[in-house]
Amino acid sequence: MENNEHIYAIFGASGDLTKRKLVPAIYSLFIQNLLPSKYALLGLSRTKFNDEQFREKMKEAINKYQESDDLSKVDEFISHIYYLPFDSEHPDEYKILKEKLKTLRDEKEINGNTIYYLSTPPELYSIIPKNLAKAGLNNEKDGWKRIVIEKPFGTDLESAIKLRDELLEDWQEEQIFRIDHYLGKETVQNLLVTRFSNGIFEPLWNRNYIHHIEITSAESIGVEKRGGYYETSGALKDMVQNHLLHIVGMAAMEPPSSLDANSIRNEVLKVFQSLRPIKKENVKNCTIRGQYLASNIKGEHIPGYREEEDVDKNSETETYAAIKFYIDNWRWGGVPFYIRTGKRLPTRVTEVVIHFKSTPHFLFANNDITDESNLLVIRIQPDEGILMKIGMKTPGNGYEVKNVNMDFHYSDLNGVRIPSAYERLINDTIKGDPTLFARSEEVLEAWKFLQPVIEAWKNDEVPLFGYPAGTWGPEHADDLIEGKHLTWRYPCKNLSNDGIYCEL
Repeated sequence: MENNEHIYAIFGASGDLTKRKLVPAIYSLFIQNLLPSKYALLGLSRTKFNDEQFREKMKEAINKYQESDDLSKVDEFISHIYYLPFDSEHPDEYKILKEKLKTLRDEKEINGNTIYYLSTPPELYSIIPKNLAKAGLNNEKDGWKRIVIEKPFGTDLESAIKLRDELLEDWQEEQIFRIDHYLGKETVQNLLVTRFSNGIFEPLWNRNYIHHIEITSAESIGVEKRGGYYETSGALKDMVQNHLLHIVGMAAMEPPSSLDANSIRNEVLKVFQSLRPIKKENVKNCTIRGQYLASNIKGEHIPGYREEEDVDKNSETETYAAIKFYIDNWRWGGVPFYIRTGKRLPTRVTEVVIHFKSTPHFLFANNDITDESNLLVIRIQPDEGILMKIGMKTPGNGYEVKNVNMDFHYSDLNGVRIPSAYERLINDTIKGDPTLFARSEEVLEAWKFLQPVIEAWKNDEVPLFGYPAGTWGPEHADDLIEGKHLTWRYPCKNLSNDGIYCEL
């Protein structure tokens, strides 16, 4: 069994991600006895903290953001936390870091195992690994070395290839953990269990029985204080390229030969390689982009995207993206897939919806007494669970059919705690399990697939539609769904609060 004693070094440790997600997640591992007996957590950033000041900041963060009620071991936990004021862009600073790591190892009697977590702006993703390597901090003679990188992994295909090449100059692929917190969610992982452990699903999981698949990731909030970042990203790059395409990969993959990391990731890669290329001239027919407008919701004025802080007043950045595409392989040939994501939608929800085909001889089609075909809904957040919609006879005379829900919620499991996504993924970085992390091939295939869309949107070949905050996006997105009377599970047109849709 691998020796997991280690030092966890977090670059950008004074930032929001560290206090809200990373340190609370590591504390959760600590109270569950999932950390080794020998470990240290080292924070690195420009802010001039000493050890005690940083520990107090992290104690406040745990008290505020920790999901568990067990705060009894906070003082013991923070005694393992240390801090080094650090400028990541200066190569000479890494000599000081090397000495700090050596001192901690000697004091704690820890071998050379080290994880470097880059909770930093993306422009440092090539600089920090390069400087670590120059200082010999990627050398594995005294123990393993791993580097964890937050998305985005590039901003287009060209930049993603450049980042990959820069990283692989000094690091091995198995040392690089590209973290996507969506893949750490229990219900994303449960896609595999739902499909491959239930004999009633897998025989139906193909073009013969499934009409189409839709994936929605909606947020009710706007860009908040992230306007500067969002202006360079937009919904397509922020959500579709990484989070949602990886969910597609998990939903559409073939059964792996085993549950080891390579087998699972190989099957996801095959899905990406089978994505039907979107021709440049067809982008306008299979994509929708939108931007939220000012609106009044329950008496409160909600500003439009262009009114947000650090956003260009004439911004063309999309806050809503929807795409229709196909997977050209034996299992999915001819089955349309639909992805949509957006900000300032009516509610926060992420779910995968499997729309099964209607029965070939529909006995109960008269008078429209059923409202839709069978659905399997896998809810990823916030109300994690699985919903199955089936037709049942309503009490009384005749054969009037009503769709009813067979509903399971993870919250119904008494005494079972759902770990946070970062908790699971950080634990995997410590164990060296790359199953839920993207390989460079997957990242590049995803960018390759979306590159024609990126270019067409950049050149304004697809109109940017406005949609009022609090609605389900541009009504034109309903037309993306193929089939008479078919639309999204949450349609746009029916829920528009004032019918204001315009091309910006």
